[in-house]
Amino acid sequence: MKSLRKLEAGPGFHLVEVPEPIPGPRDVKIKVLRTGICGTDLHIKSWDAWAAATIKTPITPGHEFSGIVVEVGADVTTINEGDFVSGEGHIVCGLCRNCRAGRRHLCMNTIGLGVNRDGAFAEYVVIPEVNVWKHSENIDPDLAAIFDPLGNAVHVALSFPIVGEDVLITGAGPIGLMAAQVARFIGARYIVITDVVESRLQLARKFGVDVAVNVTSDNLKDVMNGLGMTEGFDIAFEMSGSSSALPQILEHLGHGARVALLGLPSKPIEINWAKVITNMITIKGIYGREMFETWYAMTAMIKKGLDIDPVITHRLHFTQWEDAFAIAAQSSAGKVILEWS
Repeated sequence: MKSLRKLEAGPGFHLVEVPEPIPGPRDVKIKVLRTGICGTDLHIKSWDAWAAATIKTPITPGHEFSGIVVEVGADVTTINEGDFVSGEGHIVCGLCRNCRAGRRHLCMNTIGLGVNRDGAFAEYVVIPEVNVWKHSENIDPDLAAIFDPLGNAVHVALSFPIVGEDVLITGAGPIGLMAAQVARFIGARYIVITDVVESRLQLARKFGVDVAVNVTSDNLKDVMNGLGMTEGFDIAFEMSGSSSALPQILEHLGHGARVALLGLPSKPIEINWAKVITNMITIKGIYGREMFETWYAMTAMIKKGLDIDPVITHRLHFTQWEDAFAIAAQSSAGKVILEWS
C-alpha cells in the first residue's frame, strides 16, 4: 500500500510502498478515504525540537481520518466490515487509575496514533475496536475526517456552562473557528475572536462571531465597550499557543471567569497570578477529547445542524501531499484534506 512516511530523523516525508497492516484479535482494519492535516503533522514534517524529542522513526503520521472497515479481528464484536468510521487517536492503557475510573482522556500511558504508532497517512490503518467511531452513512467523508479536531473544539466549548455568557477566543485557526461555531450553537451571548492574520479573521466572520479582532491594530477594551460589556468576559478559550494570549485574556475577564487552554505554548508564559487568585479565575488545561462523551456530543450537534464545513478550505489528492502540506503551513489556510480513495 502507499504510505506517507517519516523514514528517518530530519525534515520531510516520503511517499513509499509498505506492507498493509495486519489487525490483531481486537483490532479493526480501515481503508482510509480522507485524512486531515494537523499542526502535529506539520511539526513532524519540519522535525522541530518537539518532533525530535518525541518521534521514533520510521513511522507513518496522521491521526485525523475517515474510512471504511475492511477487516475485523476475531474478538471484535461491535464493528462490522463495511462500516463507515473514523477513530479516536488517543489509545489508552485501560489499567491506570484514571482509565479504571472512566476518565480515559486523563490516561498517563496514552499512545498517539501517528505519533507513537503508525497512523492514517496511508491507504489502510489499524486501530483498536474501542477507538473506532461508527458514523451514519450520510455524513460527508471530509467532515468525518475532522471529528478529531472538532472534538478538541467541543471539549473546550463544553468545559464550562456557556449559555448566555460572553466568550473570548484567542486564535482563529481551524479549532478556534470550530469552537466559536460550537459556542454559537450552544447559546453564548457575545463571541469575540482575536488573531493577527486578517484572512483568518475574515473566515471567523463567516462563522458568525460578533467581532473578529486583529490585536495588532484593534483594542479589546473598545470592542467590549461597543458591545455594552461592563464586567469582562465570562469564558475564554486560548487556542493559539501565543505567549501573549493568556496575559491578554486575564486583562479582559470578569470576576469568577473561566478559561480553557488548548493552544500549546512554545515557551513558558509569565502571568499575573495575583489576579487569578483575587479574581477567583478558573484555568483548565485541555488535551484531546473526553472519551467518548465528546464524540456523542459532537455527533448529536452535527445531526442537529452544527455547520463547520467552511473550516475546510482545501482538498487535494494524497499524491499532491507536498502542495497540501505547503498550504497547511500557511497562516491563511483552514483545514486541508487529503483524499485517499
